[in-house]
Amino acid sequence: MTIDISQFYKVFFDEAEELLAEKERLLLAVDIDSPDPEDLNAIFRTAHSIKGGASTFGLTDMSEVTHVLESLLDRIRKGEMALTAQHVDAFLAAKDILKMQLDGHRNGADVDQEAVANVRMMLHDLSEGVIVPTHQPTVPSFLHAEQKQQITDGAHRYKIELPDLAKRDVDALVDELGLLGRVSVVPLAAGRTALIIMTHESLDDIVAICSFVLDPSDLKIFEAPPLTPEQRAREAAERARIEEEQGYGFFDPAEPLDAAADEPSEDEIGYGFFQPIEQIRREAGIVAEAPPPAPVRPEPLEVTEVAAEKKAAKKAGEGAHAQGGESSSIRVSIEKVDQLINLVGELVITQAMIEQRSSGLDPMLHQRLLASVSQLTRNTRDLQEAVMSIRMMPMDFVFSRFPRMVRDLAGKLGKKVDFITNGAATELDKGLIERIVDPLTHLVRNSIDHGIELPAARMAAGKSESGRLFLSAAHQGGNIVIEVADDGGGLNRERILAKARQNGLPVSDNMSDAEVWQLIFAPGFSTAEIVTDVSGRGVGMDVVKRNIQALGGTIDIRSARGFGTTILISLPLTLAILDGMSIRCGDEIYILPLGFVVESLQPARADVKEIAGQGRVVKVRGEYLPLVPLYQMFNIEPRITDPCEGILVILETEGRKAALFVDELVGQQQVVVKNLEANYRKVTGISGATILGDGGVALILDVAALLRSSRQLSDESVVF
Repeated sequence: MTIDISQFYKVFFDEAEELLAEKERLLLAVDIDSPDPEDLNAIFRTAHSIKGGASTFGLTDMSEVTHVLESLLDRIRKGEMALTAQHVDAFLAAKDILKMQLDGHRNGADVDQEAVANVRMMLHDLSEGVIVPTHQPTVPSFLHAEQKQQITDGAHRYKIELPDLAKRDVDALVDELGLLGRVSVVPLAAGRTALIIMTHESLDDIVAICSFVLDPSDLKIFEAPPLTPEQRAREAAERARIEEEQGYGFFDPAEPLDAAADEPSEDEIGYGFFQPIEQIRREAGIVAEAPPPAPVRPEPLEVTEVAAEKKAAKKAGEGAHAQGGESSSIRVSIEKVDQLINLVGELVITQAMIEQRSSGLDPMLHQRLLASVSQLTRNTRDLQEAVMSIRMMPMDFVFSRFPRMVRDLAGKLGKKVDFITNGAATELDKGLIERIVDPLTHLVRNSIDHGIELPAARMAAGKSESGRLFLSAAHQGGNIVIEVADDGGGLNRERILAKARQNGLPVSDNMSDAEVWQLIFAPGFSTAEIVTDVSGRGVGMDVVKRNIQALGGTIDIRSARGFGTTILISLPLTLAILDGMSIRCGDEIYILPLGFVVESLQPARADVKEIAGQGRVVKVRGEYLPLVPLYQMFNIEPRITDPCEGILVILETEGRKAALFVDELVGQQQVVVKNLEANYRKVTGISGATILGDGGVALILDVAALLRSSRQLSDESVVF
């Protein structure tokens, strides 16, 4: 019986992606000066696990990279080599290569084989420690001496992995390739050999020479990155030492003293005419003096009992935690989860129908039936909350992508940035998380490029040398608020206005700061003086705003010159099911998301005031709020036009409050959100639709858009 392992590919791809993310997280957090052995072991385990899985599924390209990576990590964790910043950079580069190869196998994406070869070569060089190995020097021949070249910085450096060849064939290749440049021999696993050559000649010339000895298709040739000045100096010193020992290729090497001492003397040998001296001594009964004892190597220091107990306890605790977490989760296809959520949504609608139709029954005659309906309502709500929590994912899924990006971008721009996150455990719907990554990436890049100053400029302004970049998330009502903040130079009002005038935008000097900040969301707007690969093309901020609004969210900017900029993004927690308040206006039923509702009331006539040119306001606990008549917003015929006879629903969004004037409150219920734009078109002030218990359709109000489009909502609160 054969097993088709192709069905497990998706599981491997998901696990490999998680392992790569974990590896990157560990590498960014490792202390280079004094790394924790447990961290090094954890990094090694990620590479080992990926290598094992790739080998199982026949993904040889990934297993080859992880094999070299694993060898270098093994040397570091065993203490044979000290961890350096160069190692961390190489490991991060290897992570990027493995991710590229993984995407290639999973999605058919292009794989840069040259980049793969360069990383493999870099990892191999780092694991070797030196460029020219001392244990197997190459003996220069007369051809080398005659054709000796001066290798300059412009030379190419190639690594040629040979198949299994006889030593004489390897020596012949070394002699012939020595005509092109400098050659060194590196042993590989399974008795194979690799040649490293530095030359100004082309790769075709190298292949042409190798073809005299072997089939070119059996070669594996990689172009290595150029040597650093330190590596060139070490190589030159090593080559000078080897040439001195070898007599520059013209003289036989001198016999080592130790080897000469081990050889029997002429007296002991007797040249074949006399008995060996040792035999004569034995026959004469002469006992040789005992040789001096060999120096005893000191035993390694033992760990103290207390330290050993602590380490054992730590391992035991970790083992218990791992054992308890073995079966703590399972992998389920997202399609199955979505299907389950859709079925629960239909169940919620059915439950609402039953509840509405049973509300007219006599409670005395149908007491048990109504009790059962009430129990069904509670169970349906619990089921809905449990199912919806399956789709909820922590924001750490998004936040974990940024430390690497911040590190690389700050280094590229010559800046120092401390990246601080808060609220990583805050949960958001998976569909929203996947779509919020790109907008947040652009905002973080903008903060580093435009916001945070260079170290010299910060010191001159009296700030710390390192800028701080904050990324936080928190629940606020029925929304999640994501904040991207920096302590950089802030937005430049004058420059933004000047650029807006240059682009032909209608602006004036009397605009408030909030209105000026919104100009950066205009298409093609950029104040960067130089276009780089980081920013400056004016593409991005308008897309960010459009994407956020497409998710039913809002984006706001606060900035102070010299103190930094804060960008606030507000998103609904989920797009599938929400708690809503049913309201009536005229003959229509609308749904208000409950997260925006503060309270509802019927005002006294003395609390309603008219403001010339600004509509009406209502006094609520000493605060005057704009009054927004819903019937005016949607141009419908109301039953009530006097606010004192209707109901005011106090709403709060984006830090502002307003009073929505409706005819009456119908009730509170859970509703299943249906996309209106996909089935009809986008309507201002409407975020979606739902099916009521009687089978009718009710529109769900977009509170933020509704209040922004209302002329009665002023920028500042009205105070009397």
